[in-house]
Amino acid sequence: MFSVIACIRDDHDNRLVLVAAVICFIGNLATMLLFSRAQECRSHQRRHWIAAAAFASGIGIWATHFIAMLAYEGRLPISYGPSLTMFSAIIAIIGSWLAIAVAFQRDSGASFAVGGALMAFGIAAMHFISMQAIEGPAQLSYSMPRVFASIVTGAGLSSLAFLAFRCLDGVKRIYAGALLLLLAICSLHFIAMSGVMLTPESDGSAAALSIDRGILAGIVTAAAMGLILVALGAIFIDRHLTDLRGFANASLEGLLILRDGRVIDANERFFDISGWPAHQVIGMAPETFLTIDMDADAATPLETTLSGRDGKAIPVETVQRSITYRGHECSVLVVRDLTERHRAQQMIEHLAHHDILTDLPNRSLFEQRMRQALQTVNRKGGEVAILCLDLDRFKAINDVFGHAEGDRILCKVACILQRTIEEGDTVARLGGDEFAIIQPRRRQPEGARHLAERILAAFATEMDMARDPTAVGVSLGIAIYPRDCASAEQLYTNADTALYRAKRAGRGHACFFDAEMDKSVRTRRQLENDLRQAILRKQLYLEYQPIFDVGSQNVSGYEALLRWAHPERGVIEPEVFIPIAEESGSIAAIGEWVLEQACEEAARWHEPANVAVNLSPLQFMIPTLYDQIERILRKTSLDPRRLELEITEAALMRERAAVIATLQRLHRLGVRVVMDDFGTGFSSLSNLRAFPFDKIKVDRSFTGALEHDPAARSIVRAIIGLGNSLNMPVVTEGVETELQRRIVVEEGCAQLQGMFFGKPDIGPSQYFIFDKAAG
Repeated sequence: MFSVIACIRDDHDNRLVLVAAVICFIGNLATMLLFSRAQECRSHQRRHWIAAAAFASGIGIWATHFIAMLAYEGRLPISYGPSLTMFSAIIAIIGSWLAIAVAFQRDSGASFAVGGALMAFGIAAMHFISMQAIEGPAQLSYSMPRVFASIVTGAGLSSLAFLAFRCLDGVKRIYAGALLLLLAICSLHFIAMSGVMLTPESDGSAAALSIDRGILAGIVTAAAMGLILVALGAIFIDRHLTDLRGFANASLEGLLILRDGRVIDANERFFDISGWPAHQVIGMAPETFLTIDMDADAATPLETTLSGRDGKAIPVETVQRSITYRGHECSVLVVRDLTERHRAQQMIEHLAHHDILTDLPNRSLFEQRMRQALQTVNRKGGEVAILCLDLDRFKAINDVFGHAEGDRILCKVACILQRTIEEGDTVARLGGDEFAIIQPRRRQPEGARHLAERILAAFATEMDMARDPTAVGVSLGIAIYPRDCASAEQLYTNADTALYRAKRAGRGHACFFDAEMDKSVRTRRQLENDLRQAILRKQLYLEYQPIFDVGSQNVSGYEALLRWAHPERGVIEPEVFIPIAEESGSIAAIGEWVLEQACEEAARWHEPANVAVNLSPLQFMIPTLYDQIERILRKTSLDPRRLELEITEAALMRERAAVIATLQRLHRLGVRVVMDDFGTGFSSLSNLRAFPFDKIKVDRSFTGALEHDPAARSIVRAIIGLGNSLNMPVVTEGVETELQRRIVVEEGCAQLQGMFFGKPDIGPSQYFIFDKAAG
């Protein structure tokens, strides 16, 4: 170690040693910067940067070694052979390239460590080849231990330099790698030089190099620094110009640089949009391929068209800005491709007017085309037919087989209808399983009749219900303008009214609108629409009819009776609107409202009388019926034992097991269940055996015939006897006269209900209480 220090101190010009170290450090910085650039690039670009790094590293190493050799002040005059000197520079470059290529081949810690070791071997090869280039009156010899130590030390430090570059981040890896590589080069050089021995020869020739050593060192330093700075300049220029070009090419808009009305540059995005190659764009006026007035104000975005290479007109948006480009005042024309935007707008517009599932026109487009057809008729004459279609059995099939199968059926129906219509007709899906057809420019009613016949025939052929369980039928209603109405709204309403009548006629039919025949249908449909709003408009209310207990001669409870105060038709009885509610589907909301209203009012009564509420069979189709009743009882704080639910035998006709399970849960909750209208349905005895009802109610139709029909009296006697034998109290409805009351009491009836005991009223306090003495 001391001999190396002594070698540097005693045998070298320290000024040139310092110059050599500076050159080495600058060359190493250039090498590490080129390393960084190579690591950022893709594989095909990386090769160029590896070559540049090898050149900068090799020149830096060679210049460091050569200047350090010139700094060596031996006792003998020496010179250097030009061939081996130049060859040593080539060896330095090749060795650096091999080391860097190996390091980046795998781009792993092991490959970088091996690359660092190879760099040291390249430095050593360059060093000893250049030593052989020494020419002078001396014999050159080496100390092999020193040579070995120099190579091992250089390899270790060089591997650390490579690993530091790979493992560290930011500028730390640049400086750490450069410093470690500096130590590797200098340690290898000076350890090796400390083991060099020059033995004078008596017959040595004169030095071949007569240039002053300092001047030669300056020349080498200037040349090396120039080459290294060129490499650094390449990094800077590439990073800025290439990155700016890449930045421009990454833009989603096409860019055209204009000077004196001509295109002098463009980015890749413009070539992608237009399809034009660069040599056909550069030098041309932008008006050649853009429909644009360059003299107009282009500072605001302007929609125009771009002529593509294939002749296709491409919708674009342009805007112009002023920039300084390559030292000249230029304009940049930004070209934005609007193809996708226009396609998206067209798609949005299509979706706004078409059904997503079937791609048929939707209600909005249907109404628009219907009005257009009527306007044409008003101008040119003629007639327009509207056909409203509804699928038979679709809801049941959709519930049984699922929505996916329902969607498939709707698509199949759409295809059938599109095949049956003629040119100029419009078929639309209005929602759910509702379709409609506009038939203009045909002689009516023949045109609509023939179209309806074709549709029914197509359904009969392609929807065979005998073989296909998912097959559906179709019903049609037809209205014709102007014979049936004077407006588009009324035309559709009349066609829908005719459809309603077609469905009531047995489905699978086509009906034309008839003003007289459809009057009742329109009334019913109007009631449907009004009934949907009756709860919100607070038109429904409850009246309560007392239930008289024969044993105690007192009122034991009340039956809640629903009434509808229609603003135009007055009070409507439930016998009129309940069937409409069941058919339209509004019975679920109405039934829930009745339950909640009755329980809430019963909870406020002073006497703990029972309240009876009728349940529609359709309410048992609601899966959450039990939860609904339990929630209402909890909300109103009504004792469940005070609630009586009256059901008819029709409730047990569908989903019998599920209905009985629900009734059993309600029974366990404490709610009483009453069989209403007993004797008028089916399988009465089996129903009584299937579920332990708390009461049986005799239908009012039997009570009204008691006074003059012995058969009715026998039926009532049998029902009362059956109830008593099953330990089920019997309630007789419709008792209106004293004779009727006496007959049913004599037969053993437990409870009575009817006008004889009081008219239904809004509250129990108004009811007439039957006088025990008067009875």
